[in-house]
Amino acid sequence: MDYKTIMTIISDDTRFRPALDTARCLSERFDAHLEALCLGIDPSQQGFYYAGASAMMVQDNLSQVREDIEALEQDIRQILASNVMPWSTTALATQSVTLNHVVAHRSRFADLVILPRPYGEGRGHNAEAIIESAMFDGGVPALVLPDEVSMSEPPTNVVIAWNESSESLRAIRAAMPFLKAAESISIAVIDPPQHGPERSDPGGALSQMLARHGIRAEVSVLAKTMPRIADILNRHASDKNADLIVMGAYGHSRFRESILGGATRHMLEIAAVPVLMAH
Repeated sequence: MDYKTIMTIISDDTRFRPALDTARCLSERFDAHLEALCLGIDPSQQGFYYAGASAMMVQDNLSQVREDIEALEQDIRQILASNVMPWSTTALATQSVTLNHVVAHRSRFADLVILPRPYGEGRGHNAEAIIESAMFDGGVPALVLPDEVSMSEPPTNVVIAWNESSESLRAIRAAMPFLKAAESISIAVIDPPQHGPERSDPGGALSQMLARHGIRAEVSVLAKTMPRIADILNRHASDKNADLIVMGAYGHSRFRESILGGATRHMLEIAAVPVLMAH
């Protein structure tokens, strides 16, 4: 798989620049088309308005949102005007209740979507909904960037989180262009099951698959010395001086992860390097 359409989704006029800069650099590196989707989101809920005023107030709110997002799109167009590679922008106004559908419909034909971290101060439900809609409903892998972090080149050192799941394998396949360009790859297997299908050679089959693509990777079997998987992966990434982590997303249901937490959510909260995820 090659990256021929790279998308970034911009819904915040203060945090978009690292994702946009990364999308620009990677689209040039992979000879890809860059699509910037500018989303203006009206957070109000129609049912909260008093009787008889809903339609008018909804229209007024959407008109203001549309005006704001079209102004932001003009700023994006000025930034991209000097791009060497082909690019396009789209400005859309939507309500929170239709956000999932809009993101899924617009992202489904992209090869990679690049987004800022969805958790942190000043970020609400919409940021989380965008990344989940892209991965679940759009079926596109997401490259999620920590705050103030961008990628000017493909990563040099990559850590792959391998737990034998279909989500992990899909993320690895989605990361192939990065893996082929990397100099060092570590397959991290955390506390492998004693009776699993790979009990005698954890990560061996994956290493063989990658080798047939011309990708050399070492396997690191890690003990679960910390309560959270994300903490172990981040420590290992730091030890390897990694500049990308590849992992499957939401092995459990999104509802369960939102209530109880999980490796996906915790990783997105604390990762110090970009994370490529797929479901």
